[in-house]
Amino acid sequence: MFHRIRRRAKGPSEAERQLAELHARLADLVPPVLGVPAAEPQHSEPTAMVDDFLPPELRVPSHDQLDGRMMPWKQPLVLDGELAACAECGAYRDWLILSTRDEIWLRCRVGHQQQETRIDTAWFNRHAGPADATHATFEDCLRYFGH
Repeated sequence: MFHRIRRRAKGPSEAERQLAELHARLADLVPPVLGVPAAEPQHSEPTAMVDDFLPPELRVPSHDQLDGRMMPWKQPLVLDGELAACAECGAYRDWLILSTRDEIWLRCRVGHQQQETRIDTAWFNRHAGPADATHATFEDCLRYFGH
């Protein structure tokens, strides 16, 4: 290691000189327009600013404006080869799956809730359909889904 450092202190090696020469030759072959950004087209007419095209009654809040989302899951829920069941009553179908603060919760028909760590937010987003309604309170949302 010490000898290598000493050799570099004397000057570039033969291989480094050849590499520098090759780099200089290739730099001459590259057309200069590749490194220059394209000029933006000139518009003769001023463009008008367009407001959002959706009327306010059709706009939905973004994910950061919601406290959570939920979806019904009528069929049995199989996770990692196991049937998910309520820890209190043993129900294994007709779930409400709740997604809030990067946590997933299962709620059975009776009203027992349990956190489900085998499901993540990405799984919820893949399986949830588009939101068809928004509600002001958690209880309003439960009534909407018949729970």
